[in-house]
Amino acid sequence: MAQKEGYLIVDIGTGNARVATAGTDGTLWSIKRENVHYETDHQYEDSIYFNPDELWQQILRLSKAALAETGAIDIKAITATSQREGIVIVDQEGKALLGMPNIDHRGRALEKDLIDKDTVYNLSGRYPTSLFSAFKLVGVREVYPEMYDQIAYVMSISDWIQYQFSGKPCYEPSQASETLLYDVEKKEWSPELAELFQISTDILPPVYDSGSILGQVKPDVAKEFGISTDAVVVVGGGDTQLAIRSMEPSANDVVIVSGTTTPIIKIVSTYEKDEEQRTWTSRHIDADNYILEANAGVTGLNYQRLKEIFYPNEGYEVIEKELEDATYSQCVASLGSLIADEEEPLTKGGFIFNAPVSHQLTRGSFVFAILWDIACSIYENYKFLCAVSPHAESYIWACGGGVESRKLRQFIANLFGKSIRIRDTFRQASVLGGVFICNDALGIANKTPELLDEVHPKDHEEFEKLYQEWKNARKTFKQVSQ
Repeated sequence: MAQKEGYLIVDIGTGNARVATAGTDGTLWSIKRENVHYETDHQYEDSIYFNPDELWQQILRLSKAALAETGAIDIKAITATSQREGIVIVDQEGKALLGMPNIDHRGRALEKDLIDKDTVYNLSGRYPTSLFSAFKLVGVREVYPEMYDQIAYVMSISDWIQYQFSGKPCYEPSQASETLLYDVEKKEWSPELAELFQISTDILPPVYDSGSILGQVKPDVAKEFGISTDAVVVVGGGDTQLAIRSMEPSANDVVIVSGTTTPIIKIVSTYEKDEEQRTWTSRHIDADNYILEANAGVTGLNYQRLKEIFYPNEGYEVIEKELEDATYSQCVASLGSLIADEEEPLTKGGFIFNAPVSHQLTRGSFVFAILWDIACSIYENYKFLCAVSPHAESYIWACGGGVESRKLRQFIANLFGKSIRIRDTFRQASVLGGVFICNDALGIANKTPELLDEVHPKDHEEFEKLYQEWKNARKTFKQVSQ
């Protein structure tokens, strides 16, 4: 029997680390996952970090498990994708000093010290906040100057993983777009931005395009992972961009990526900016296109955590069944989503329902309200996106674990007045995006993903009224947050 040929794909999200083995046709043979372990740094008001050595051991463990489950396989290529805005800093010997995820805000208190925010937006494509990587570096410099002085390179998490495999430092454009140090339109590091943050360009690695071959896997790493030394390391990219890639949208399409956060993306061919600086513009993983983005914040994380409370032992099919008995009048929620014209998400949230508590209120009512909150948050951000770049198509693509819920897809369709389409790649979109770029790198034709489902809108005018009720509820929680 001929040995299978395929890829090893590492995907580091905000919540968990995943390693998958897959064939060139997109067949997923094995996916193994573990939660990413974070620590709190009390030297800052709001800082979370991870130990890169510990994460690498997780990747090793998960890889061995996935390879063992797959059986005989010839790994032709390895790639990585990860949460955006997360970074790892390494010293001259290549030792990782610190890992900072996208949810690390150690630079928040230093935002006020940045001058010329307009220049930062114009060059980097995003209004500067502590979410982005440059502020993480400034935070390290202010509190741990000795560690900062040891930095030889800073890399995104996915680029650092590729460095671990290949020994070659790099930064991929879709990830570099999240640093506030990268000129998105010129597609190069910006000395002007680096000077504003007083960060040396010497610690910024060479830029390599997604889908390019970085090099071969190091012999010692190949031996440790039990793979061939002929395997090549392919440059990956941001998890949002790889997820979009697996959906194969057309130019000017809008894609909702429903993961821990929910980016609402439009693919554009020119560097489009918002005069009011509400949206983000990033490089896509192809050579020519950009993505214009509004982000609804930690919507998916809210759903996941509330599921653990209300449905700890049940699958999503049970939730969907119970949602059929829930209605809009029983409960409304607002749970910390982010709207494009707001600098900060809600810090207080909750549910509003009639008192005394009705016998009709069930756990399904609360999950119904969560999904409605997510749908409304997506819709609100979509409107800001359209104000910058109009969207005329009658459909929207969606992918990611959140849109596993058909009820959520129906809510979104009803609000938008557009159909919601998913492809057969939607569940593991970022991993399968890794398959696509490995195929691109090796000159292998990709299998076109198929349309799996399309949900058409119903009662759009009625849902617009319900949306206004949600906006009023959100105002209530915003007043509590202040």
